[in-house]
Amino acid sequence: TNRKPEEKNTNPPPKKQAARAPAMLPGVLVSSRLASASRAPCSVLSNRFFSQAANTAASEKTPALFDKILIANRGEISCRVIKTCKAMGIRSVAVYSDADEFSKHVAMADEAVHIGKSPSSESYLVMEKIIEACKKTGAQAVHPGYGFLSENRDFAKRLEEEGIVFIGPNTHAIEAMGDKIESKKLASA
Repeated sequence: TNRKPEEKNTNPPPKKQAARAPAMLPGVLVSSRLASASRAPCSVLSNRFFSQAANTAASEKTPALFDKILIANRGEISCRVIKTCKAMGIRSVAVYSDADEFSKHVAMADEAVHIGKSPSSESYLVMEKIIEACKKTGAQAVHPGYGFLSENRDFAKRLEEEGIVFIGPNTHAIEAMGDKIESKKLASA
C-alpha cells in the first residue's frame, strides 16, 4: 500500500570503452623512436608508457626491460611511477632532499637516496647527484617525471654517456621542443 512507483532510469546507458591498443614496450621504452614519431613532450610520453606498460604487465605478465628505475622527481608523479613499477615487477629508487625525507614517495620506493639540501637547485636539479644515485643503486634507467630535469637535453645526454636509459624523448626531440620555431616546423611536417 505504501509502495512507491518504480522510477525510470533516465541516465543514458554507459558508453563502451574503446579497445586499447596493445602496448609495445620496446617501442615505448626506447623513447627516441616514440618521441620522434609522436613528437609529444616527455610528460605525455611517460604517461603513455606507464599506463600502457602497467596494463600490459598486469594482464600479460610481460617481462620488464629494466630491473630497477630511479625516479628523478618527488611528490605525486613519483608515487604514480612507483606504483606502476611495482605493478610491473620493477624495483624503484626514489631520490629526496632534506625537505622530502619523510615524504610518501620515499616511503613507497624500494630504495631511497638522499641527494642534497631542500632547495631544488641543490638537489633535484643537480645532474651529477642523480647520476651518482643511479650508480650507487644500480638503476638502469631514469624516469624524470615532470619539470626539474625532464626536458633537459644535457641531462639526457649525460645519462646516455653513462649507459643509463632516459625514459623520455631523445636529445634531438628535447632540443627541438625547446625551440618554438623548430617545434612548429616539426609539428607541421
